[in-house]
Amino acid sequence: MNPAQAEPPASNRSGSHLVGLDIDGTLLVTGKDPTPAVVAEFRAAQNAGHKLVLATGRSLVGALRAARLLEMTDGWIIASNGAVVARMTGAEAEVTEMHPVDAEAVVDYVSYVRPELCMATEIVGIGFHVWGSFPIRELNGHQISVSELSGLWANPTPRLAIYGPNAQSLVPSIRAGGMTAIRTRPDWVDVTPDKVSKATALEKLRRELGIPKEATVAIGDGENDIPMLRWANRGVAMGHAPDSVRSQAPYRTKSVFEDGAALILRGLARIRASAPITH
Repeated sequence: MNPAQAEPPASNRSGSHLVGLDIDGTLLVTGKDPTPAVVAEFRAAQNAGHKLVLATGRSLVGALRAARLLEMTDGWIIASNGAVVARMTGAEAEVTEMHPVDAEAVVDYVSYVRPELCMATEIVGIGFHVWGSFPIRELNGHQISVSELSGLWANPTPRLAIYGPNAQSLVPSIRAGGMTAIRTRPDWVDVTPDKVSKATALEKLRRELGIPKEATVAIGDGENDIPMLRWANRGVAMGHAPDSVRSQAPYRTKSVFEDGAALILRGLARIRASAPITH
C-alpha cells in the first residue's frame, strides 16, 4: 500500500467519519499553538459533519487547553492514553469514563528500585499529585506536592508519570506487572491500566455512535498512537514520526511542521456527511 496522503474511502462518501487525532506532534508542535491552517481545517471537517476526537496522552486539563485553541465546542476528548473520556459541550467537558491505574503497586516498585525518580499521579480535571520536582510546564494543571508516597494513591487516578534519568528502563518490568507503560522519551514514562489505549476508547465510541469501521481515520506520530493507527481503517502517520510508528500505518502525511494533519482534515471536509450522527 502506498504510504502517501490518505484519502477517506469512496464507499463512505455520504456518511460521517470518526477521526482520532493525536495532539502533540500532530495537531501542533509541543509548546506552541496550532497553526491557523490546522484550526481552519479542523473546523471545516467538523462543519462537514465528521466526528473529530482529540486522542492524547495529555491529562484532561492539557487536552482541554488544546481543544479551546482549536475552537472545538462540541465533541469528545480521549485523554491519558485512553484512561479518561470526556464529552465536550461549549467550553466545558464532562468526564464520561475513567479507568484507574493501580498507582500504589507502581509507586511501591519504582520507589524501591529507582528511589531517585520523580512521580506524579493525575487528578482528573485539576492537575497532579507530585513526588519530586518535574520540569516547569510539563505537567498540566495544578501541582500538589505530597509529603508521603501514599499521597500519590490517596485518590483513584488514571495515569502515573515517572520522570528522571533513563526512566524508560523500567518499562519492561512495569508491563510485566500488568500495566500499560509508554516511554514518551528516555526520561519520561506514562503508566495507565492494562488493555486501555486510545484505540479501545475510540472503538467504544465508534460502537456507541454507530459509525462503520470503514469510516474510521486516525492520525498520530508517537508510540502511544500505534494502537489507534492499527485500529483505524485509515491509519495516517505524520511525516516526522519515527520508523517504528510509520511502519504501523499504511498511510503517511507531511510533518507537523508542514501542517500534515491539516491536509488530511481538508480531504475529509470535502466529504460532507448527508446525515450527521448526533449523540
